[in-house]
Amino acid sequence: MPNSTISHKDLEKYWQTVVSIIKDGVMIVDTSGYIVFANQAMEGITGYTRGELVGRKCSVLNCNLFNMAREQGGDHWCVLLRTGNLDLRRCTIMRKDGSFVPVLKNASRLHDSNGTVIGGVEILTDITEIIQKDKQIDEFRLHLRSEDSFQGITGACPAMLRVYKVIENAAHSDAPVLILGESGTGKELVARAIHQLSDRNKGPLVCVNCAALTESLLENELFGHVKGAYTGAYKSQPGRFELAQGGDIFLDEIGDLTPSVQVKLLRVLEEKVIERVGDSRPIPVDVRIISATNRHPLNLLEKGSFRKDFYFRINVIPISLPPLRERAGDIPLLAEYFFHKLRLKTGKPIKGIANSTMEIIMNYWWPGNVRELKSVFDYIFATCGEQNIQPLHLPPDILRRKNGSIGTRALNLSREELKKKQLIDALALAKGNKSKAADILGISRVTVWNRMKRYGLTDF
Repeated sequence: MPNSTISHKDLEKYWQTVVSIIKDGVMIVDTSGYIVFANQAMEGITGYTRGELVGRKCSVLNCNLFNMAREQGGDHWCVLLRTGNLDLRRCTIMRKDGSFVPVLKNASRLHDSNGTVIGGVEILTDITEIIQKDKQIDEFRLHLRSEDSFQGITGACPAMLRVYKVIENAAHSDAPVLILGESGTGKELVARAIHQLSDRNKGPLVCVNCAALTESLLENELFGHVKGAYTGAYKSQPGRFELAQGGDIFLDEIGDLTPSVQVKLLRVLEEKVIERVGDSRPIPVDVRIISATNRHPLNLLEKGSFRKDFYFRINVIPISLPPLRERAGDIPLLAEYFFHKLRLKTGKPIKGIANSTMEIIMNYWWPGNVRELKSVFDYIFATCGEQNIQPLHLPPDILRRKNGSIGTRALNLSREELKKKQLIDALALAKGNKSKAADILGISRVTVWNRMKRYGLTDF
């Protein structure tokens, strides 16, 4: 080892300086459990000054590990002097003000030059923030698993419950699926749900936005090309269909496809083969096509921009997503979902949404649907510095256009009242048949009976 400017003597002289800047609490005790040293971080964790700690028994911290050892008849200070060390044990200590702090504890015995035990050293890491994050994560996971969501899609109105049923049916089929809905209604989420619930989930889900590419670029993107197919094609490249082999391909905004591309996709649907650009050799593909459009297909057929044979081939299993303005009862559920998600992501101490704010949210007509609602909460969490979300924290456009009336009635219903209304609607739709009502709601027949009993519904 090369000569160092720091000697062992210097190290012994300055060890307290080194320990004082450590962010973790450090405490040294003698064999009787009296504290003989505490660093500055220990003051922050315990609320005691070093002067108040030194000279007192470590039991002043009321560590639950010490209590466990005492209950088990241990005569030694905690369990350290008997076992020799304590590695990454999670415990709690009591601060000077009586509150408890969760800490991660490491400890080891100290020996003199003769090997005699002279005390022990403890290092305490405050894990309060980690515990809080864990609680937030558990809360969010619980919310994701709630009966008001399905495969990451939030909603409990009858229209969405029917959508969930069709998704499950589509997942067990290899037939092409066409998802219809306005922009922002969650068409890609539906495609992902179908993929995850199907046997094809072992393969990839490849997504393509058909509106974002010109015809030539889209063909190249979908089918790939061979070397020399065009200027700049220096090597062969597989397309999205080949990359989706064994899985699903999601073609978003399929209403923007040109007739030429529709013909080529029609061949894929009928013959399960593709041809790379610049090549005539057919390549077999095992891919299920899930497509989506925000345009009404019948209007496209009337205009002649959609081929009839192509339309009837992709529209084997249609799924129609309702706009947000037609599912006002889901707006509080979605608002709560985005609120919890962003609170977890940002760590901001925002506690809730004021009733006056929720009223505006409920009465807005949401032309951008769920995507617009999510953007509103992104804006709120970027700008709000208070504990509750007030109307003034909403984007200016929402405040200027708050004169709708779609959600006032739904706002006045509690979550339980919404569930009761949904149950009544489902029972009415099923003409009192509990099994059919359970299918409509996506719950078990036993749950239907339990809810009927809870809400006093005896007329069905």
